[in-house]
Parts: sequence; C-alpha cells; structure tokens
Amino acid sequence: MRSESSLPAPHILVADDQLAVRDALRLLLKNEGYRATLVESPAEMLDALKRQDFALAFVDLNYTRDTTSGQEGLDLLSRLQTIEGAPPIIVMTAWATVDLAVEAMRRGARDFLQKPWDNARVLAIVRTQLDLAATSRRNQRLESENYFLRRDFERVSAVTPGDAGLIAESAAMRPVLEVVKRIGPSDANVLITGENGTGKSLLARVLHVASARADRPLITVHIGALTESLFESELFGHVKGAFTDAKADRVGRFELADGGTLFLDEIGNVPLAQQAKLLRTLETGEFERLGSSKTRHADVRLFSATNADLNGEILAGRFRRDLLFRLNTVELHLPALRDRPEDILPLAHHFLQRHASRYGKRLIGFDLAAERTLLAHSWPGNVRELDHTIERAVLMSSGQAIEASELGLDAPADAHAVRLDDLSMEEIERILIQKSLTRYGGNARQAAQALGLSRSTFYRRLQQYGL
Repeated sequence: MRSESSLPAPHILVADDQLAVRDALRLLLKNEGYRATLVESPAEMLDALKRQDFALAFVDLNYTRDTTSGQEGLDLLSRLQTIEGAPPIIVMTAWATVDLAVEAMRRGARDFLQKPWDNARVLAIVRTQLDLAATSRRNQRLESENYFLRRDFERVSAVTPGDAGLIAESAAMRPVLEVVKRIGPSDANVLITGENGTGKSLLARVLHVASARADRPLITVHIGALTESLFESELFGHVKGAFTDAKADRVGRFELADGGTLFLDEIGNVPLAQQAKLLRTLETGEFERLGSSKTRHADVRLFSATNADLNGEILAGRFRRDLLFRLNTVELHLPALRDRPEDILPLAHHFLQRHASRYGKRLIGFDLAAERTLLAHSWPGNVRELDHTIERAVLMSSGQAIEASELGLDAPADAHAVRLDDLSMEEIERILIQKSLTRYGGNARQAAQALGLSRSTFYRRLQQYGL
C-alpha cells in the first residue's frame, strides 16, 4: 500500500474495451491507493484527457476495428503524442509480438504489458513510471529556477545583492559571498551551518547553479524527517523483497543525483549506525541497494547543512570525526538575521513583491512605523520568520502600504517617533522616497516631482533601495 497518505493519490486512466480488464485494473490500483478512471474506447480516452490530468495511462492496442493487429491502439498512441500534458502511456495487448512492442515504444509508449499480466509487474511499472515522471517534473522545475538562480549568482559574483532570493547587502554576508565566488565552480563538498531559517537550502541551490553540474539534478534529502529504518533505503535504494513493504525496486537519492548535486539537510541527524555507510560512499562513490550485493557507483557533489554543533556531537560519541572531515572540505556559516540588520528591509521588500504578486495585491511598500517595527524585531526564526510575517501582512493588508499593525509583531515603543540623528543619510533618503510614494499612491512621476528629483534619478533611487 502507498504510505504517503497525506499526498493526493495519483490518478490513472485505463482504456480497454473489455469490462473484466477494466475492473481488474481498477481493483488492483485501488488496493494500492491509486485512483482510476475507466474508459472503453479511444474517443472516450481523448475526451477524458480534455477534462482532467492523469499521472499515468494504461491503453489497450485492440478495440473494434480488428482483434490482433494493434493498429487502432498505435493510431491512438500517435494522436496522444500531439496532446500537451498527455500522461506516460503503458500499452496492453493479448497479442504481443516483438515488432508490435517496438512500434508502440517508437510511438511514445513508456512500457509494454502483455495480457494476462502479473500483478507485481503492473505495480512495479506504475511505481517506476510515476517516479520517472516526478523526477522529470523536478528537473523541469529546477531548469526553470536555474535562470533566476544564475541571475542571483551573477550578482553574488559581483558582491552585490540579488533580487530573486539571495539578498546580501550586509557586512556580515560579505565573507559568505567571497567564499561562494571561489568555491561555487569547484567540486568541493560544502558544509553549510547556521540557525534554522537562515537560508541554508537557498545557499545550496546558488552553489549548485554556480557549478559545472548546474544542468544536472539537485536532489535534496531532509535527514531529520527520516527514521533510521528508512535511511538506507532512501539514500541508496532497495530491491524488491528487501523488506516487508519492498514490493518493487526503488532508486535511491544517490542514484537520482548521479552527475549532479546531493543536498543532505540536517546532516547531524544521520544515525550513528549508518554513518560508516555514508562515509564509504562519499569516499569511493560506491554503494549497494538495500537487499542487493551488486555494487553501484554515483558521481555526486555533496552539500550538507546543520544547525547542530557537530564537534560537540563528536565529543558526545554521536558523530564520526572522519565523516565530518569528508563533509566540510569547505564550511560556510550563515549569520542569523539579527546579525545582518542591513538586510532586513531589502528582504522584506523582496518578500512583499513576491507575495503581493501571488495574492493579487497592489502594494507599494511599508509605512514608516512598519519599517521601524521590522528593524526592531529580534527575528528568532530568521529569514523564514520574516518571509512568513510578510506573507501574513500581505494577506491582512487593506491599503497600499503595509502598516505596523498588519505585521502581527510587537511594535517598539518608539515605532512612530523618528530621530533623524539615529539614521544615516541613505536611510533618511529612503524614508522620504517611501513616504512620497505612499502619499501619491505609488505614482512615481508625481513622487519624483514632489521631491525635486528627475525621473531618471528617482528610478535609480528606487532600484538602489529596492522600492
């Protein structure tokens, strides 16, 4: 049975003109936690695909035209290849030949199932195709994200702030940026340390995009979410029958990341009993799937992250010193948000733009009291807490600028009192520009005129201050 009960059950389409075949597949799939829609003709299948999306489809090759050639099913396969978003196709027939199988695969089928089938083979095909489809979607998403991450890294390389997530204007972040410039293109393993919510996973993605492996997968594993019994199967994979619920072979994360990057988040949670196996794979690239004696190899660059004191864990006997040496060829420490206050407002404006776009809100920034509230907060949850705070404020906002009361934070006693001698010239200029924008409802031309600035100068200031 599928164990991910919290996830929507994959929806599978079954096209066959025999009621017994449709019912048999429906019961088999239902028992494994999948949903199934049943149709009995090519026309019904095409209509179903117009109405909704499916994760996978089983398609018979023979319907009413004849009984053995499979031509009607092959014609349907050709039509399916022209449909945007068509699911992976598994063809079925009771009249299997090598030539028919080859032709079906040539027309886009992912696998070939001969009737009568073996239930275990059907389920193995389903799992394999769903895993492959998920990996393909993940890679497409990464390719889409890579454009923005590359843009971030270009700015990082110039030691200037990015505008798509990696905001780093503070002095505390400069050493991080310098190290990223030097090690990003290398194959060095990197250990990223820092408190929860400081952006360790984002830094891992930036490092990956900066490397020669950028066009290969970045596979992430949250070690803290794995039980000790699942650790080996998750990282190295398993073969059918390796344990009670192992009903089919499974590819592990090392294999999925082959040629690319593997990011192990919360590395301090690796069970002590499994650390030797992880160390061996990092040293040699070799591993075995659980339940198999066949040695496999993966070429992987490793990033890991932790908020734990690994040296303390070593002294306590819970972490291997030689594993730490292998992990931290280079160590990068991300400072807490309270130690980089210059980044608070730029980050807040970045999150504001993102969430305002997501929720269809027209917002131009924060009022002065809100900005001072943001700067006065200690941010124990770091950048993640700031992100969630701004998202909530966007949802609660009723005007064109976020007010202090909409942040849901304790306002500082002097939130409404501005002392100019406490501010730098840049901060004063930024406040004046923000107030002018708010006064004129976001109209940049009127705001510039009110301040006596030319349009080009005003837009340069907007870009400079992230407004």
